[in-house]
Amino acid sequence: MKHLVILAAACLAACATPSQSQSANTLAGSEGALKVSAATSTRAPTLHGDKPIVIAHRGASGLYPEHTAPAYKVAIEQGADFIEPDLVVTSDGVLIARHDHFLAATTNIADHPEFADRKKVKVTPLGEQDDWWVEDFTLAEIKTLKAIQQFEGRETKYDGKYDILTFDEVMDIALEAAKSGHVVGLHVEAKWPGEFAALGFDMPDLMIAAMDRKGLKAAGIPVYIQCFEPPFLTEFASKSDLPTIQNMVGPPYAAMLGLDYKLEDIHTTGVGAEKSMILNTDGTTSDFVDRAHELGLLVHVYTVRDDHPGEGFADSRAEFRALFDAGVDGVWTDYPATGLAVRDAE
Repeated sequence: MKHLVILAAACLAACATPSQSQSANTLAGSEGALKVSAATSTRAPTLHGDKPIVIAHRGASGLYPEHTAPAYKVAIEQGADFIEPDLVVTSDGVLIARHDHFLAATTNIADHPEFADRKKVKVTPLGEQDDWWVEDFTLAEIKTLKAIQQFEGRETKYDGKYDILTFDEVMDIALEAAKSGHVVGLHVEAKWPGEFAALGFDMPDLMIAAMDRKGLKAAGIPVYIQCFEPPFLTEFASKSDLPTIQNMVGPPYAAMLGLDYKLEDIHTTGVGAEKSMILNTDGTTSDFVDRAHELGLLVHVYTVRDDHPGEGFADSRAEFRALFDAGVDGVWTDYPATGLAVRDAE
């Protein structure tokens, strides 16, 4: 895939193929929801009538540095239905949990003089960026780094305390929770798979092999696979029957890249919609969810944050309420406790 059509927070305009229309009936947010989904006697306005799932976006990342063990563990303790690891690949082919393949924003790599000469400029769809890039570092080198909080206004007292996790380590957290009777799902996002493929790393193969080795299916761990890049989802679907979610880029990137999504051309299990596709700035909602549901698509929505409510909403609770009332099947949030409180209030 050409670099210029890849965006860290964007997806391609190409449509998924019909071969990706896996059943979601084994997952929370689906007709045959597992116990990871909250049971309800009142039919919700979701695709299959069960309660929407709350997805801990990079863990409870509003409280701890994202993709760290405490972020995931606290999200599980709070009752999140799914935790979300984003995956990138090290130079020696190991999957690690990072949202981006540049490292300065979420790690303390700038404090490591031994890596000073590894910083370099790369051309991205948004211009040149001078940074350290995960694909230039081995896992052993990555393990010398610690996570930091990247968002202004959030707690920084944990900066430099927690390790960068491998995908194996994230799965271990979910498996340990399952052993204690708390089944939490994994909502896994492949980041930049086109670029990693160009470097010789087949992310579908790496991910499938890793999940098989850990025995997620036997342990009853529900899994969704998500990505902004349709070619990745097409390849993954040809190798696995796990349900896939086609993430959809929101403004301003859609206009910048001239993307035009047609729900009718998407054949994954569901879509990952940017919340402005559903929430209007006057506090009302669009017909996006109804249109997607008519096509049999689950709708998962990103991202609700307590410290950054959307325009037109007094706070994140109002956002959650509007999304749940609109019938979304799941919501990514940095603050899962808030989403769960709103969802379960009725």
